[in-house]
Amino acid sequence: MAESLTLPDLDPISDRAVFRQIADHLREAIERGQLAEGDKVPSEARLMRHYGVARMTIRNALQVLQSEGLTVAEHGRGVFVRSHPPVRRLASDRFARRHREQGKAAFIAETEGAGGKPSVDSIEITEVKPSPDVAERLKLGAKDRVVRRSRRYLINGQPVETAISYIPAEIAKGTQIMHPDSGPGGIYARIEEKGYRLDRFVEDIKSRMPLRDEVRALKLAPGVPVFHLVRTAYATDGTPVEVCDTVMSSDAYVLSYELPAR
Repeated sequence: MAESLTLPDLDPISDRAVFRQIADHLREAIERGQLAEGDKVPSEARLMRHYGVARMTIRNALQVLQSEGLTVAEHGRGVFVRSHPPVRRLASDRFARRHREQGKAAFIAETEGAGGKPSVDSIEITEVKPSPDVAERLKLGAKDRVVRRSRRYLINGQPVETAISYIPAEIAKGTQIMHPDSGPGGIYARIEEKGYRLDRFVEDIKSRMPLRDEVRALKLAPGVPVFHLVRTAYATDGTPVEVCDTVMSSDAYVLSYELPAR
């Protein structure tokens, strides 16, 4: 595909920098499907011959595409159109009780509903002293402890999200929350079995550039930001029962909410 791709010529009277014109041509080929996900971008040598420019100009153009998250460079192989994970829509009913009653945690129910194959790995469970922010959200005292559940979520084998849940130890202990497999319906089902019927969730969401560990865990391309979401779950009596600190690849999600007008 790369070697047979027909590329336009540079516009000699344009005031747009040459490397940006080249990036524009390659971006358009990707957007039109002339270069599909996984396809190799034309080699530096071919692009140099076609445009009659120096290697550094071509590398600057390719760097633009990588910074936009459109391509990824593989050492010794070349530059390829980046494969994007399937989009998971975060709907406003994703924590509906009916999913738990069907034995499915929110991620599994929503991903399967969209035709994807969900999986979870890198599960770590520890009992720790909460940070001041988590302690405040959970209304814990100075001596209270929490169970920390860290994991990574994947769709069709591609990582899309990391999440760390903090559950008061007095709720989590003696339940399957303490085990890698938290059981049918996930940790929220276990919390409700403990007598804390869930009533509402409060989420704070912001967009930012990823940290180094997040780039590695989510296999993010350069230039791809993340959604940082912190959720607090409340029982019907107002007791906060969980804080979940989540980092999501922004190109794997659409945030979709239905809000009442009353």
